[in-house]
Amino acid sequence: MKDDFKKFFLAGVIQGSKKGRNLYKQDYRKKIRFLLKRYFPQARIVDPVKVHPNSAQYAHNKGRSVFYRSIRQARQCDCFVAYLPTASMGTAIEMWECRSRKIPIWVISPLEENWSIKFLSSKIFRNMREFERSLSTMKKWQG
Repeated sequence: MKDDFKKFFLAGVIQGSKKGRNLYKQDYRKKIRFLLKRYFPQARIVDPVKVHPNSAQYAHNKGRSVFYRSIRQARQCDCFVAYLPTASMGTAIEMWECRSRKIPIWVISPLEENWSIKFLSSKIFRNMREFERSLSTMKKWQG
């Protein structure tokens, strides 16, 4: 199964419900990229925030372009990984698109009863520690 995942899309809360152009800390992305590279050394990781770290500051047309490009990129991955300590409308859209294409959706979140997370995810990890532990024993579980 590990060999099936050649391309990951890394999603997660960026603005969430914050007003204006304020962002949540994005340091979780570095940790997830590290873990994915550790357990999937040949995989490519698409992280829109790494490419567009200041996207919240973009003008309307450029922001819209990046938003839709990210959705297209998510739909082209082999596995979708999201970090959701809080709700994220953008990530929910990406999850919906991946689910419709039967792409595995792994979510790191304590919000396991949130319907978008509960019903769209293939696998839910309550925290980063559980995510890492599961990756290390991945051959024992599917999708």
